[in-house]
Amino acid sequence: MSSSSIERRRLLRAAIATGLVAYLPKARACEFFAANLRITHPWTRASAAGASTAIVCMKFDEVTLADRLISVETPVASGAEMGGTQTDTAVNFALAAGQEYELSETGTFIRLLGLKHRLELGRSYPLRLVFEHSGPIAAELSVDYES
Repeated sequence: MSSSSIERRRLLRAAIATGLVAYLPKARACEFFAANLRITHPWTRASAAGASTAIVCMKFDEVTLADRLISVETPVASGAEMGGTQTDTAVNFALAAGQEYELSETGTFIRLLGLKHRLELGRSYPLRLVFEHSGPIAAELSVDYES
């Protein structure tokens, strides 16, 4: 086979691959999916040296079946609780079908307790979100802002 044939095949494969990519749905790196909902961009601020807590924010949408967040786990903290406008501190966050929810610093949020080390700007850490119906979802916690 000549080198020009090989080059034409390589170009044809690249063109086909490029054309197919245009039709695929766009997914962002900070999206995580359960069978019945989407979790978008779990994030926190960099923590100060010696800090024992961190606030975690994220968005839940595309909820097709009611579910409930019942646990948050990460190797960087000893535990988690709800904070902000929610009165109960136990992780117990209801998600109704068809609704969108934003956990934010100014509303309801998740508070990581017993940080094991400083959370550094630009890093990401494993995060496990456990739902009543969907079960555990592996995600990543991004450290996006300085304190």
